[in-house]
Amino acid sequence: MPHVPTNEQGDSDSGGVRSIQRAVEIMSLLTEQRPTVTIREIVETTGLPKTTVLRIVQTLEHSGLLSATQIGYVAGPGLWRWAHLAKSSWEPPEETRALMRDLVSRQRETVNIYVVHNVARVCVAQEESPLPLRHVVHVGDELPLWAGASSKVLLRDAPQGLLERIVESAPDGADRLPPLRDEIAGAARDGYGVSHGEREVGLSAVAVPILGQSSEVVASLSYSGPTSRFPQDRIPELIADLQGAARQLTERGFDHPLRSPLTQRRVRSS
Repeated sequence: MPHVPTNEQGDSDSGGVRSIQRAVEIMSLLTEQRPTVTIREIVETTGLPKTTVLRIVQTLEHSGLLSATQIGYVAGPGLWRWAHLAKSSWEPPEETRALMRDLVSRQRETVNIYVVHNVARVCVAQEESPLPLRHVVHVGDELPLWAGASSKVLLRDAPQGLLERIVESAPDGADRLPPLRDEIAGAARDGYGVSHGEREVGLSAVAVPILGQSSEVVASLSYSGPTSRFPQDRIPELIADLQGAARQLTERGFDHPLRSPLTQRRVRSS
């Protein structure tokens, strides 16, 4: 590696970060709807010079993260190893999946487990409803924390500063903070959260907390589906099912790479 003079180190670091950001931006263009992307599409979408795009794409290709085809670039074979690592780290144990499948079989609604990550909640596990009309998110999807049944139980131990950051992205901004605090307090008092059309019209959810060893909230367990299937007289039955399963997860010990972000402050270093 060439020596970088001290007075230019900051510029070098900044350029390196910029290159990484651009590489991530290019990789992010690949989706299920667009599995192939061309140099022209990258240039048009990112606004980067063609020479810069070619340099970054060549680097990604040499690293196995992109692969050239006759019609463009696709995800490279080097991503398989990372995908395997992510799957093994994120996927819950089979006994947890079995518990979630049992919940689905009883109520025929989608079951999700969410954890807090920064100012969002991340889906870390899902079992879909067998019904044609159902609520589905993908594992790894980030959803806002300013609304939703799971948010109300996940934020029980959240500090004021985090709540203020969360509502910055809410449609009503800071005005969302007082009602959000009331909803969190209500969920803490009742032991569950309920939402009807808060994030998406026609979507309802019921959620309960999964607790850690110190009784802190480490995740949420929820049912979600069309509001028409979540009448008030059905809510107690849904809550009872979720609470029974959450107790089992708590007793077994719920572990996940993103677990308990509101209480775990230590960072391990090797």
